[in-house]
Amino acid sequence: MSEINVIINADDLGMSRNVNDATFELMGNGQVTSATMLANSPFIEEACERASKFPECSFGAHLNLTEFAPLTGSHDLEPILDADGNFILRRILEIPIDSSMAKRTFEESCAQIDKLQSLGISVDHLDSHHHIHTLPRLFRVLKKIQKKYQIRRVRISRNIYAGDENVSKTLLLKKHLYNFALKHYYRTKTTQGFTDLKVFIEHGAKGRLKYRTVELMVHPGSDLYENDYDQLAEPWRQRLKFPVRLINYRDI
Repeated sequence: MSEINVIINADDLGMSRNVNDATFELMGNGQVTSATMLANSPFIEEACERASKFPECSFGAHLNLTEFAPLTGSHDLEPILDADGNFILRRILEIPIDSSMAKRTFEESCAQIDKLQSLGISVDHLDSHHHIHTLPRLFRVLKKIQKKYQIRRVRISRNIYAGDENVSKTLLLKKHLYNFALKHYYRTKTTQGFTDLKVFIEHGAKGRLKYRTVELMVHPGSDLYENDYDQLAEPWRQRLKFPVRLINYRDI
């Protein structure tokens, strides 16, 4: 089987000191090739300072409308904020996006990218916390962001699943259509496949994978994804039935 190009992207950089330490340790070992940063997270300044030591890796914006406080103190964001002014987990997934909310989510996303750039980060690509950028209701907002900052690389909607996951044909079709629109409306470079490391290893051990470029999402240092660090530190590529070439987002 021919070689597959793989981006290993660490999400949530800046969320905590543990996340920062684990991510940069794996980058230093060549086990993570890319990361996306939470601009409104508690340890983002430290993350941006340390990122300068890894020019061989790509860094992007992990657009966030689901955790911590917004950078814009907008009254119109109140439907997705709690009493303390922090984003309510997953509320943006539930509410309708009217013109006012679209405007404010655009402004908040721009403020997050602006902050990363002010801290010295060249934003190579976009994805999002809890995958909110793949919401069809926010598609126009995403494209408006891309056009403003001329960012042509974006994470697709997940399209590789574990063998025991019951994913409907309807959902897979919707994802295919979203990914097609993502690539062709304001032409955007993406990988062909997107999943997590565990699922990728499952498919790779069986020699089944139809994509030539794949992004793997990992969360080093996170209490919610404790196995990610251990899996990355293991010789996981030896379990695959095809060779892998590690790349970053600038390589696609």
